[in-house]
Amino acid sequence: MEKKVLFNYIDGRFVAAEAASVEDVCNPSTGEVISRVPYSVPAEIDCAVAAARAAFPSWSRTPVSRRVKPLFDLAHEMHRREEELCRVLVREMGKSLPDARAEMKRAVENVEAACAMPLLQQGEKLVDCSADMDGEVLRMPVGVFGIIAPFNFPAMVPFWFIPYAVATGNTIVVKASELVPNTMQMLFEMMHAAGIPKGVVNLVNGDRVAAEALIDHPDVAGISFVGSTRVAALVAEKCAKTHKRFQALGSAKNHLVVMPDAKLDDVVRNMVTSCYGCAGQRCMASSAIVTVGREIHEQVVSRFVAASREVLAADPLDPKHENEGMLMGPVISAKNKAFIESMIQRGVEQGATLALDGRGLQVPGCACGHFVGPTVFTDVKPGMDIHTTEIFGPVVVILNVDTLDEALKIIADHQYGNGASIYTQNGYWARKFELEARAGMIGINVGIPAPVAFLPFGGTKHSAYADIKAQGRDVVRFFTEAKVITRRFWKED
Repeated sequence: MEKKVLFNYIDGRFVAAEAASVEDVCNPSTGEVISRVPYSVPAEIDCAVAAARAAFPSWSRTPVSRRVKPLFDLAHEMHRREEELCRVLVREMGKSLPDARAEMKRAVENVEAACAMPLLQQGEKLVDCSADMDGEVLRMPVGVFGIIAPFNFPAMVPFWFIPYAVATGNTIVVKASELVPNTMQMLFEMMHAAGIPKGVVNLVNGDRVAAEALIDHPDVAGISFVGSTRVAALVAEKCAKTHKRFQALGSAKNHLVVMPDAKLDDVVRNMVTSCYGCAGQRCMASSAIVTVGREIHEQVVSRFVAASREVLAADPLDPKHENEGMLMGPVISAKNKAFIESMIQRGVEQGATLALDGRGLQVPGCACGHFVGPTVFTDVKPGMDIHTTEIFGPVVVILNVDTLDEALKIIADHQYGNGASIYTQNGYWARKFELEARAGMIGINVGIPAPVAFLPFGGTKHSAYADIKAQGRDVVRFFTEAKVITRRFWKED
């Protein structure tokens, strides 16, 4: 049976793309073709940007209380159809249903946070900033923004940006990941049903060609991008050269530091979830464990490897397993699987000890799936490729040091600084870590220190090319420009 070809959404209508090619979208668990995605040509980006540009003047002047009204309706619709949306997401991305439900809750949370824009977009006023003069800062919408989404969180990550851009009075063009386009197609159906005016939100499917056309377009005021550091650096460079705003969030290698007083029963369970959820394909996944002290190191290695062996790998939509709390699905593609396995081999060649090898995993009923099992390296030294590289799969490296200062140095010396966590009951160690760890998001006895929607999300060092982070109050500054008013009125004669 011929699979459905997805549509673009431009100027309030779902339209067939003038595509250079149409490619299969496959279930990474089974290899089944789900749908077909058009690889739109730059002319499609031109049409979408033109629609967004035409809609901007009236939308930017729409009272903020009316701009957020369709977002309330969108949140309601996302809640109502949450399970349906989660199953679409799981089928094309491969994460477990519990992980998809958690993602959807964060996506809706961002819509609900953006509904507070009448408060978030308020400016500042200084009375008598000078003699008989007042000063005021207004937060004004900017124009057309491009949003380029990754494959690993097809709902949550775009919603770090979409509702805030719309609520602040801007218009947008979204380029969904070509690997997981069905989730965004469904979300745009919901946005359409919520009554967002035509031209305010637009969707163009495609690959790198469409993304580059969006970044290069002269009528686009800014870009929000999430992906690898290599591409994030290119996005930042292109935007800087053309005077565009940019948020370019990149790669990660998040460290979990285990102190001698850590409660190991809770810690090991928490680390397994952090390291193997979404098969390690998330920017907040922890892939490096640093133990402080030899005794705790031996306990962590023994218990973590044993727990890793027990992780269930299966088709996330298999009725026998779909509600398992800790189920690991496939990685996204054969290409990604091959890269992960090549990095495992690199670790062996560089002298690390392969304590658990996830290569060659066979999952019943999933002969065409892209599965890699939990993999653990010990005797890892800083500077080894498996420590410096974002592998983006279920591969964990364990390092051992004598002191917390040495652990902090490993984190500080690493090129990435997205997140880092410490396991301890000691308040001094916890406070030292949260103040000194060189990462943008810090956890204390929390394996995935991803902040809720009301707080900013983003890393530091080569994990982020941006001055303003995603979501929450912070991102309002990205989607608005400060207009500063200084006013005085002379007394009438």
